[in-house]
Amino acid sequence: MSQRFTVSKSDGDRRPSDIQGEVNQLFEGDEPPTSSGAEREGAAGAEVVVVLKGDSNPKESSPFINSSDAAAEKSQQYDGKNMALFEEEMDTSPMVSSLLSSLANYSNLPQGSKEHEEAPQLGTLMGVYLPCIQNIFGVILFLRMTWLVGIGGVIGTFIIVFMCCATTMLTAISMSAIATNGVVPAGGSYYMISRSLGPEFGGAVGICFYLGTTFAGAMYILGAIELLLIYIVPKAAIFPLEGLEGAEAEAALLNNMRVYGTILLTSMATVVFVGVKYVNKLALVFLACVILSILAVYAGVIKTAVDPPDFPVCILGNRTLVWKTFDVCAKTIETANGTVTTQLWRMFCDSPFLNATCDKYFTANNVTQVQGIPGVTSGILNLFGTYYEKGDLIARTNMYSAEDQDDPLTNANRYVLADITSFFTLLVGIYFPSVTGIMAGSNRSGDLRDAQKSIPIGTIAAITTTSTVYMSSVVLFGACIEGVVLRDKFGEGVHGNLVIGTLAWPSPWVIVIGSFFSTCGAGLQSLTGAPRLLQAIAKDSIVPALRIFGHGKANGEPTWSLLLTACICESGILIASLDAVAPILSMFFLMCYMFVNLACALQTLLRTPNWRPRFKFYHWALSFLGMSLCLTLMFLCSWYYAIVAMAIAGSIYKYIEFAGAEKEWGDGIRGLSLSAARYALMRLEEGPPHTKNWRYDTQSQTLYQCFSSSHTDAEQNVEQPRLLSLTNQLKAGKGLTIVGTALEGTYLENYEQSQRADMINHHIMSILCSTIPKVKGFCQVTVSSNLRDATSHLLQASGLGGLKHNAVLVSWPRNWKQGDEHQTWRNFIELVRETTAAHLALLVPKNISAFPSNGERFTEGHIDVWWIVHDGGMLMLLPFLLRQHKVWRKCKMRIFTVAQMDDNSIQMKKDLTTFLYHLRIDAMVEVVEMHDSDISAYTYEKTLVMEQRSQMLKQINLTKNEREREVQLIHDNTTPASPATPATPLTPTEGAQSPGEQIQMTWTEKCDGEPTKPLTSFSFALSSLRNQSNVRRMHTALRLNEVIMKKSSEAKLVLLNMPGPPKNRTGDENYMEFLEVLTEGLNRVLLVRGGGREVITIYS
Repeated sequence: MSQRFTVSKSDGDRRPSDIQGEVNQLFEGDEPPTSSGAEREGAAGAEVVVVLKGDSNPKESSPFINSSDAAAEKSQQYDGKNMALFEEEMDTSPMVSSLLSSLANYSNLPQGSKEHEEAPQLGTLMGVYLPCIQNIFGVILFLRMTWLVGIGGVIGTFIIVFMCCATTMLTAISMSAIATNGVVPAGGSYYMISRSLGPEFGGAVGICFYLGTTFAGAMYILGAIELLLIYIVPKAAIFPLEGLEGAEAEAALLNNMRVYGTILLTSMATVVFVGVKYVNKLALVFLACVILSILAVYAGVIKTAVDPPDFPVCILGNRTLVWKTFDVCAKTIETANGTVTTQLWRMFCDSPFLNATCDKYFTANNVTQVQGIPGVTSGILNLFGTYYEKGDLIARTNMYSAEDQDDPLTNANRYVLADITSFFTLLVGIYFPSVTGIMAGSNRSGDLRDAQKSIPIGTIAAITTTSTVYMSSVVLFGACIEGVVLRDKFGEGVHGNLVIGTLAWPSPWVIVIGSFFSTCGAGLQSLTGAPRLLQAIAKDSIVPALRIFGHGKANGEPTWSLLLTACICESGILIASLDAVAPILSMFFLMCYMFVNLACALQTLLRTPNWRPRFKFYHWALSFLGMSLCLTLMFLCSWYYAIVAMAIAGSIYKYIEFAGAEKEWGDGIRGLSLSAARYALMRLEEGPPHTKNWRYDTQSQTLYQCFSSSHTDAEQNVEQPRLLSLTNQLKAGKGLTIVGTALEGTYLENYEQSQRADMINHHIMSILCSTIPKVKGFCQVTVSSNLRDATSHLLQASGLGGLKHNAVLVSWPRNWKQGDEHQTWRNFIELVRETTAAHLALLVPKNISAFPSNGERFTEGHIDVWWIVHDGGMLMLLPFLLRQHKVWRKCKMRIFTVAQMDDNSIQMKKDLTTFLYHLRIDAMVEVVEMHDSDISAYTYEKTLVMEQRSQMLKQINLTKNEREREVQLIHDNTTPASPATPATPLTPTEGAQSPGEQIQMTWTEKCDGEPTKPLTSFSFALSSLRNQSNVRRMHTALRLNEVIMKKSSEAKLVLLNMPGPPKNRTGDENYMEFLEVLTEGLNRVLLVRGGGREVITIYS
């Protein structure tokens, strides 16, 4: 005699956990990183027949469901008779109606700053699009874009811009998928990466992103000082530049940048310390400056087609002259008194007279004045660039120059010179910071009205807008501005004007002033965001050395984090060169973007059950392409900076690994480990180990995850192959299955039994590999003296270490009503109790032969979920997993829940819709009202028949003396004390009832419309009902079956909460009858019991 079980698993490292019936433990998953003392969270396993897992550690109140004493108290109230079937487990599986009332108070605002709490709920435009625009457009566009076009040419610069914009667009697609895969409370990209790749990667990349944001603040401050000292108030320089040449002039400029940069940094840090609300209020002003400046440039481009501005450039031979100390671009001018020398003559000659000794190059070449901005219709293209060594002359390539290559360069300070050595990869590093800032929307998800809608639309629209502006700027600058002007970084050849300002309309000052304020605003935003990012990392307690930075002012402002940020930013200011700082922050941003793409690709390939982004336009190949581009750009920008950034990230990773607090966030790296373990185990099962690979193992078989019951016939053929098909469909293509066989006998004394078990083992493996396509797994054979113990041993012993099953799939005992099958249903009930005690999920398909095989397809229909009590979210997860399989893919999901007399069904429907939206599950919602009603005579009759049948089943196994005593007891109990008539409603003896068991009964027709039987004989038998709770349970089963049949009779599959067996074992014989009544008339039913731990979460 044998009985077979199939066991499946989704991940390991299980820990016992009780829900306790409290609302604040409705969701497993990550608490927001802003919550201090975060506990170990449950892992969202990579493979699933059923569940992911929870843990035994206490959780903070879920930010999605706000716990209240009233809700908890309501969950314990079951005065009505409609839910009596579930009343014994209400402490661990509360009623859904008592939980949904908390959904209306859901808020995903991060804890901390009061300014966040007072912030209005923002839409896509104000909350994502405009902040991204403000953060993306920055100092590089105004100070370096024209120079980039001049050095790299239109073609080269366009390639750079396209590569960088493509990288950010692909990253935005990956980020949108992650950001819409649940709530992103605080920390932005850090939160997304850490919850997707684990605390080690999350901490390392989060700190790199923090450093990038901090150095971005330094870059913006240096840009503002450059605008101030070179274009706005040059005379404000503390270290004067007049009369200095070469290295001395460069050193003076850098010192000025350091002094003024430190002053501006101190001022900005003070503003941020006083209150971030002032920064937020000024944000729109700074954004307006950016937009007006860009519009002024485009207006100037249009104007050049009609009336080009007058910005002449003076060229000696082919060398561009610094136009500062002379007024006329000529050696001499003709006056009434004759030929007169000019100021330019005096710059290159030792006297103002015509016979003076002059510079050899000056004497040999003519002076030419060319239009600096010939206009968009002039025909100039600047397609190809020119790269320079530091100190090279900025020369016009298509002009004649008479010079002797052997002559040394004299009067070098009179010419426009290259200040740095330029090459293609340098241009990439300098330009890339101008496309960063795409995380601005996800960083403020707590302030958004609908983050899952706004973040993808706003971010992608902002990147599209800015990319269009950048690419068009490259083409327009190359078509409008003379090449020597483009290559003149500081505008020395156009009277010291900002080059992009010379193109603007109506005045260059529009660009200068606008870019100065916008750059200051961007610096303030960096000094505001970086400390909050560091605070989020510190509060997660994954980096012990940073814990102090999690503290701040009483209102949550990160004071210590701001101090550290200012110190790091000062180190960037001391570098004093915008061109040197830009590649540094490019490294950190590129590393962050690379891991965002990796996280999306990994989650997509692993197909974890929690991976349900509302943003659908993503693909793992796009994420890998984005990741490859990020890595390529890192080494293009600066290979040594890239190595240093990776070394920093690697050091932080190892530090967190060895010294950091343990965290479990259901990350993809853990899922990858499980997938690798599964693959390795399957390879080991392909055959016996070779002699060379023999190892001493204390236990040679390792197993994996799910449990399903499948009988075999005398020839060891599986009688219910559909059970294995259902196992495969539930796993959504992932996970493993353990097929367990329980044999009755003695292992040592019955050698044939053990040989038979080994044959069964190989037979099942062949079934898994050939009969049921894509079902991968192992089998476990247990021999014991009886099937009950063998099944229990299978439940306990299957798996090894972290590779343990977390769900049991067992078929409904079909012939349990037959007298000779009494042990079958007893074993089934004991299995239900054992899975509950072991915190394993239990799935019981009823009428398994009607379930589809893997080759069948449903072209339409519904999967109906009847969510009555909450026991971990299994009922939400299973339909999603089924719909990933091709059999169920075209079925739609409907969720029904039950409202009782005191419930507001309209509000329940709204709350359930909100709940499903945040779970990223698409389903139709309906609330069914089940008001308290009188128990019908048919219910009493049904209960009486059930109890009498139970007594008859007992008699079968009684001895002769026991049977005689039982007959006398039944006779005594069925003798009525007084006759009853139809006019007098019958109730059980009042003295025998507790207040909670008093039941009002009226005479009604049978549910199907047939008249009830005559009451004369029934009234006499009524008093034989020993337990009035059976009446109420039967009433629940009948009422629920009635509404389920009404709503779901045509459904392809009905999923239903499975009531637990009675705590008093004397009622076991009635439990099976209640389940039969509950599911009567339904074609396909899957009864579900959660494992007492959460398997679904609203968090990313």
